[in-house]
Amino acid sequence: MNSQTVDAGSQSLSFAIFAGLVSITMLLCIMTSAERDDLDEFYTGFRTLAPLRNGLAIAGDYISAATVLSTIGIIALTGFDGLILALSTALSLLLLMVLLAEPLRHAGRFTMGDALTHRAPSRSVRLATTAVTLASLLPLMVFQLSGAGHLVTLVLGFEGSSVRTATIIALGGLMIGYAAIGGMKGTALIHIIKLVVLFAASTLLAVLVMDKVGWNPSRLLALADEGSGAGPAFSRSGLLIEATSLGKVDLVFSALTVVFGAACLPHVTMRMFTAKNAPAIRRAMSYAVMIMGVFVVLIAVVGAGATALLGRDVIQAGGPQGSTAILQLAQAIVADSATFSTLVFTTVATAVFLTLLSSVAGMILACGNSLAHDLYAHVTTGRDAEPSPRRELLIARLAAFAVGVPAIATAVLVQDNGLRALIILSFSIGASAIAPALVLSLFWPRCTRTGVLGSLIGGTVSATVVTVFSTTVSGTPQSLFPDSDFDIFPLTTSGLISMPLGFLLGWAGTLLSRRESQERQIQEYAAAEPRLLAGTERR
Repeated sequence: MNSQTVDAGSQSLSFAIFAGLVSITMLLCIMTSAERDDLDEFYTGFRTLAPLRNGLAIAGDYISAATVLSTIGIIALTGFDGLILALSTALSLLLLMVLLAEPLRHAGRFTMGDALTHRAPSRSVRLATTAVTLASLLPLMVFQLSGAGHLVTLVLGFEGSSVRTATIIALGGLMIGYAAIGGMKGTALIHIIKLVVLFAASTLLAVLVMDKVGWNPSRLLALADEGSGAGPAFSRSGLLIEATSLGKVDLVFSALTVVFGAACLPHVTMRMFTAKNAPAIRRAMSYAVMIMGVFVVLIAVVGAGATALLGRDVIQAGGPQGSTAILQLAQAIVADSATFSTLVFTTVATAVFLTLLSSVAGMILACGNSLAHDLYAHVTTGRDAEPSPRRELLIARLAAFAVGVPAIATAVLVQDNGLRALIILSFSIGASAIAPALVLSLFWPRCTRTGVLGSLIGGTVSATVVTVFSTTVSGTPQSLFPDSDFDIFPLTTSGLISMPLGFLLGWAGTLLSRRESQERQIQEYAAAEPRLLAGTERR
């Protein structure tokens, strides 16, 4: 799919809708922005979101452009393996609901740094938390900013890297504004709007696909097998990861990386702090899990439908990783009716655009909050000179610019590369560093500051090193650098190595701590356990 294939009607309608969306979302951000210099309002929206609205916001934060574009592309090109990864995303949210949501809500106040230091203050842990937050979310931001540039220029019929660069800068500036002005309430509202539009577009596309195959799932799978060029292998494991002994283990750990990584990314976990109490977060997570489960079914139908109706060659012509498959399908599925085709294509493009816009805004907000609350308020300033709420709020808003500008610059530099490696890196850091640190800190009484630092630092370093020297960065046509070959690890994600290492380093760091420190942590955990697990204080 290229820009010439988008007709003038689609361009005009899409431009009008995009311009309207930008104006409306900015207006909503201004209307819902913090009215006073109150940190609770900016960081959590006073915890006033009803469970349904909070569940929609959590699901909206969770469903990023990586989920919509990359996952549908992987399903379209690899079939069963892609479906496994899509199901892993739904399982990830279920894991967050069952294991982490309530303890996070009780342990933290504003950021993940609060949760990791719930037993005792620690500047080093807060500093490491800020660094890991940036390391895990910046790659995802770069991917989605680049995708936003490609999407808008594609839909509006523009060409050339200079136009994409201008688009990335303009959209990046808007996303920074959404985060800095709207805070938690503003970004939550954008996520809710995004989710409604995205569900409408995905449902419309899935219904059209099923109508094309006579509402017969078996026929859909048969056509997908034929269109994939791989025959029945499309419905079996092996197209994404070779069906060898190592390949099967790699697939399992890739799925686990998605499960643990997506659940623990900071822009998702920060939503846990917006619930009023434990019953509210349980209800909100229940709504989010149901929404995610339905969405996985929809993208599975859309991905298989793209292969069945377009074929692998057409999908790969739009990009080797299939990231434009949903747009290609939206344009081609009702090509016999120009008006309806324009409506379907514009609806889907608008949903993807809103997804890109809201996802980056949420990530910028998470990074800015961590820089302001963890780094500035608790590391550089310290307990003896706690900053005023007005100053911390100002720093949080300025931090949004400090995070967004480098992300925009990086997206401009790598806009012509295949960026799936960036998604993998973010999920790998989440699974290898943040997940072990949270699990050990929240559930292991003996866990010490050294153990938390071991997981955060060791998990991040190992995930980054293994990813850089894996086939996702070099060695294949789908790699970040397809013309280079410096891969050492024949792995899709770093999870096989870095996930166990993250837990191991947290365990080893704790055991290597002084005995007195371990005993003190046991006592502090016993005092915090009622609040942590049940939201009550010990009498």
